[in-house]
Amino acid sequence: MNVIETAIPDVLVFEPRIFGDERGYFFESFRQDFFEKHAGDVHFVQDNESRSHYGVLRGLHFQKAPYSQGKLVRVVEGAVLDVAVDIRKGSPWFGKHVAMHLNAEKKNMMWIPRGFAHGFVVLSETAVFTYKCDNYYAPEADAGIRWNDPALGIEWGVDASVIEVSEKDANLALLAEIGEW
Repeated sequence: MNVIETAIPDVLVFEPRIFGDERGYFFESFRQDFFEKHAGDVHFVQDNESRSHYGVLRGLHFQKAPYSQGKLVRVVEGAVLDVAVDIRKGSPWFGKHVAMHLNAEKKNMMWIPRGFAHGFVVLSETAVFTYKCDNYYAPEADAGIRWNDPALGIEWGVDASVIEVSEKDANLALLAEIGEW
């Protein structure tokens, strides 16, 4: 597996080695010892999956401490633009983001550690998106930042007129409003 560092050092991209022949393919989608070597001591406790159509944008979500989550995300079907925004107070990258194309063909994954808001937009007709979380979902800690906050300057790669968000996501706070979490 190849590990790619991003502009924010704690956010990593993992590209697996895919073995294919006329029967199909095989690859290791996760290996604890390899992951820990590069991302640290992380133990996943919950797996999630969503299916969405072109233009659906989910995010930018995070959970407030002590329920914050690290996520290892990947696309099983289709393609997305995946975004992680650093919201760690005191971080030199606070308010900066990493955007990465993830797709089923490459089977690439992105590690988003605790202290980041996360979201993605679907670039293909449909996409199935999965993520491993290192903490359980806690509804009382659910929070987020509005996807189109001008302070973030995220280029989503989809015309804003076709982006579809939930009512909840449309009403999320701006980065300047999230305060202490």
